Amino acid sequence: MVIIPVYNQVILPDSNIFFPLNRIRTSNGSTPGANERVMFLFQKKQESRFNEDSFYPIGVVGYVSDNSVQGMIIVHTVQRVNVENVFIRADRTLSVNISRRADIEDLEPSVEKSHLEEAKQSLKKILASYQWGNTLTPILNQVSSLSEIICMVSQWLNITPEEKYQLVAEDSKKKRNEKIEEVLFEYLEIAKLTSEAQSAQNEEYKNAYRESAIKKQMEYLQKELDEMHPENISDVRRLEVRINESGMNADARREADKILSRLKQDGKNSPEYGMLYDYLDFITSLEWKKHEPETIDLKEAEQVLEEDHFGLQQVKKRIIQQIAVMNLKKTQSGSILLFVGAPGTGKTSIGQSIARALHRKYVRVSLGGSRDEADIRGHRRTYIGAMPGRIMDGIAKSGVSNPVMVLDEVDKLSVSLNGDPSAALLEVLDPEQNSTFTDHYMNVPYDLSDVLFICTANSLDTIPQPLLDRMEIIRFNGYTIADKFQIARKHLLPRAMEKTGITKDRLEVSDDAIREAISSYTMEGGVRGLKKVMETLCRSAAVAIAADENAKVSVDPKLLREYLDTRPIHHERISIESRPGIVTGLAWTPVGGEILFIETMFSKGTGKITVTGQLGDVMKESAQIAISIVRNLFPEKAELFAKNDLHIHVPSGAVKKDGPSAGITLTTAIASLVLGKTVDPAIGMTGEVSLRSLVMPIGGLPEKLMAAERAGVKKVLIPAENEDDLRDVPEEIRNKLEIIPVKDVAEVFRYCGLTE
Repeated sequence: MVIIPVYNQVILPDSNIFFPLNRIRTSNGSTPGANERVMFLFQKKQESRFNEDSFYPIGVVGYVSDNSVQGMIIVHTVQRVNVENVFIRADRTLSVNISRRADIEDLEPSVEKSHLEEAKQSLKKILASYQWGNTLTPILNQVSSLSEIICMVSQWLNITPEEKYQLVAEDSKKKRNEKIEEVLFEYLEIAKLTSEAQSAQNEEYKNAYRESAIKKQMEYLQKELDEMHPENISDVRRLEVRINESGMNADARREADKILSRLKQDGKNSPEYGMLYDYLDFITSLEWKKHEPETIDLKEAEQVLEEDHFGLQQVKKRIIQQIAVMNLKKTQSGSILLFVGAPGTGKTSIGQSIARALHRKYVRVSLGGSRDEADIRGHRRTYIGAMPGRIMDGIAKSGVSNPVMVLDEVDKLSVSLNGDPSAALLEVLDPEQNSTFTDHYMNVPYDLSDVLFICTANSLDTIPQPLLDRMEIIRFNGYTIADKFQIARKHLLPRAMEKTGITKDRLEVSDDAIREAISSYTMEGGVRGLKKVMETLCRSAAVAIAADENAKVSVDPKLLREYLDTRPIHHERISIESRPGIVTGLAWTPVGGEILFIETMFSKGTGKITVTGQLGDVMKESAQIAISIVRNLFPEKAELFAKNDLHIHVPSGAVKKDGPSAGITLTTAIASLVLGKTVDPAIGMTGEVSLRSLVMPIGGLPEKLMAAERAGVKKVLIPAENEDDLRDVPEEIRNKLEIIPVKDVAEVFRYCGLTE
C-alpha cells in the first residue's frame, strides 16, 4: 500500500482524486500500479521531516484507478480509516496500522442528488465566463457526489486546514453534507462575485490601457517635436519633464501633479498662472533624491581644518568626533552644534571648512533680526507674494539635499505679533522631527535629516531654553596675541594682499608691525577688526605701489600710524599708584574680555548710597549685597556708613555694564575704603558673591584672563568652582598669570592684604 501525506486538502470517500506523481514516495521509487491500494494521511502542519505525531488519527483509503495520465495518477477513494500507529522507516517511507471507520448512513439519496445538481448548475454558470471553462464541463458532468466536488475545489476554499480536516472526521453523512454544502455554496458565491468583479475590472483595464497607450503616443510625438524645436518647448511641458525627473516623494508628487493639472487647464491668461508656475518651479528646483553616504577621510578633514583655522584645538577635536560618528554610522547623526563666542572668532567660517572637509555644499542662512515665523516656515500660498522660508530657500540654493547649513546669529531672533521664529526652529533642529519638515509654502513634507546644521551665536542669554536644549554648546574663546599674530601672518595679510592685487615681492610687513597693530589698533576677542586693519594697510600700500611700478613698501611699527591713518585704541591698563577704595575687576563683553576699575568714595552725609556708571539691575544688586557683607564683617565701622554718603562708580559711564561677576570686586573695594587699606592694582578678580560671603562661579573666564594679561595684571582671584574652566584658557596665558581659586570673601581679603 502506498501512503501519501497531504496537507490543507479535502479528500473524502467515493471521490476521484488527481494526484501528481512527484509528491509520492515509495520504497523502490517506482510508480504505483493500477488497482494498487493507496492511503492518504492528513498532516497537522506543513513539514517535510515528520514524525509519528505529525498526522491526524483519521485517513482515507482507495486504489489507483488510472496511472497512464502524464505525471499524474487517479485515485478512487473508498472509505475512511482509523490510524492507530504510524511507523517511519530508515528510508523515510511510512507504514501504518489501520482499522475501518464506518460512516453513519443518515442521508436520503434523493436529497443528496438534488443538492448535487444545484451545485453543478452553479459551477457551470461560473465556468461559462472563462474561456477555459468548456474543457472542465465534461469532467463536471461525471461527478457523482458533493464530496467529489469539494475535493476538486478544496485548494481554493476559504477555510483553514483544521476546518478541512473536520469535514473528513465527520461520521454522519448528513452533517458532513450540510457542512460541505455550507462551505461549497459560500465558495460558489465568492467565485460568482469574483467573476463579476473580474469582468468589470477587465473593462476598466481595457480603458486604462487604451488611455495609457494614447498618452504614451502623445508624449512620444511631443518629445519628437521638442527635439526638433527645443526653443519652442512650453513652460508647462518643461515643468512636466522636471517633475518626472525630480524623484519627489509621494505627497510632493501628488501636489505637483495637481498644480500642473490646474496650470494646464487655466492657461497663461489665468490670474493665478504666475503663482502656480513659481510654485512648481521652486519644488522642482529642490533635490529630492537622498545621497548615498560616503566614506569620510578623517586625516583629510583634520588637514582642512588646520589649513583654514589656527588654534581652536578643542573646537576642531569636537568636530572631528562628529565626523567620525557620521563615518561609522553612514548617516547624519549626533548633536546639532552651537558655536558661541565673540565676533570674529571663526564661528561662521569654520562651517565652510567643515563643508569642504565633508565634500558637501555649503549654505549660510542669517537669522539676525528675524521676527516672523514665516522666515523659517514660509508663507502660505493664499497670501500675495508668498515665498518659502529661509531653510527651504537655502536647500534650493545649495542644489543638494545634504548641505552643511550654518544658521547664523540664532541669539538675535526676536518675537513679534507674527509669531516666534525660535519656536519654528525647534522642528528644524530636532532629528526626530525634521525628516518630515513641512514648509507652509510647499505644503508637503521634505526630509531635512541629511542636512548638517550648525548654529552660531555671540551669547546664550537670549536663546530660549527649549531651543538651547536641542543643541550642543561649543565655546569659541578669544584669541591670544600670539594666536592673532599667527592668524594675521598666515591668513589675514596674504588674503588682504590678494584682494588688493599686491604680490609678495612688493609689500613687506615686519613681525613687530603686526604685533603693534594687534595690541594698539584692535581690542576684540576675535580677528575681524584685525582683518580690517590688514586690509587698510594693504590699500594704503597699494597707493604707493600704483604710483611707482618699481616701488617696494616695507612697513614697520613707526609707519603704522601713517598707513592706518587712525589713532591707536586706548586699552585700560592697571594704574601704577593706588589708594583705598579702588580695585581692579575683570568683565566679559560681546567683543571679548576687559578690565574695569571699581571706585568708591566716602563724603560727609547721612548714609545715602549712590551707584553710577550705567550699571544694570544685576550689578546694582551686587553692590547692595557687597555693602551688607562689609557692614556685617566690620560692625565696628558702622559709624562710617551712618555719617557718610557712599558713592560707587565704575568708569566708562557711556558703556552699559551688567552681570553678577563683579560681586567680589565691589565687596573688596568697599572693604578697602572702610579699612583705609590699598589693594595692589596688579591683583584682578572676578566672581559672584552671596550674602553668606561665598564666592560663586561665573562665565567667560578665558576672555577675562586674556584681558587681565593684556592689561598687566599679575595675580587673578577666581571662584574655586571655576577651577575646571582653566582647561579652556590658553597655556600661554596661564603661564603669565598667578591664578588663585578662592571660596569665600575672607580668602579674597587675605590675598588682597586687607586682613591677616
